[in-house]
Amino acid sequence: MSTPTSAARHTPIEDVHALLIGSSFIAVGLTLLKSAGLATGGIAGVALIVSYLTHWPVGVLFFLLNIPFYVLAQRTLGWVFTGKTLVTNLLLASLALGMPAWLKITTVDPVFAAVFGGTIIGMGILALARHKSSVGGIGVLALWLYEKRGISAGKVQMASDVVIVGAAFAVMSWDKLLLSILSAVALSVVIIANHKPGRYEGY
Repeated sequence: MSTPTSAARHTPIEDVHALLIGSSFIAVGLTLLKSAGLATGGIAGVALIVSYLTHWPVGVLFFLLNIPFYVLAQRTLGWVFTGKTLVTNLLLASLALGMPAWLKITTVDPVFAAVFGGTIIGMGILALARHKSSVGGIGVLALWLYEKRGISAGKVQMASDVVIVGAAFAVMSWDKLLLSILSAVALSVVIIANHKPGRYEGY
């Protein structure tokens, strides 16, 4: 297989499309998890937990919780990555606010919500990473370690997820906590299996 060249780099239109798709996947995944009363890992999980405590919209919390990480992203990964991440979070906040009107879920199996919700959030994060963007939060640190040290972004994400999902016990029962752990694992497996050093070089 030939090595990708600079001619194969993504166009601005491709980047815009990927940011829209990735944000949409994450918004749908968050909607499924919230409908089932579950959490997950990463900044998404933190936003869900805080939302259960405060009843604030998940999308708004997602954006606000990420503010400190924009500074970290700019200092470690540059303005292009930071700009794309900021646009992604604005898109995600808007989509999450509109999702209750666009996608009305009256009932959802908790196991399905955990597995599919976590997986589709992971696919959204992967699409964003593929186009040099992220949802912020721990993802910024994970991508920085991947770019600079070659450390698996999925493994960094999973380690942080243990702490975040553990904190969810403050707002949910044991059965929902276990399903939230399942959701976090489903999310991380997508990234571990698909986001590897060298796979996207040239893009």
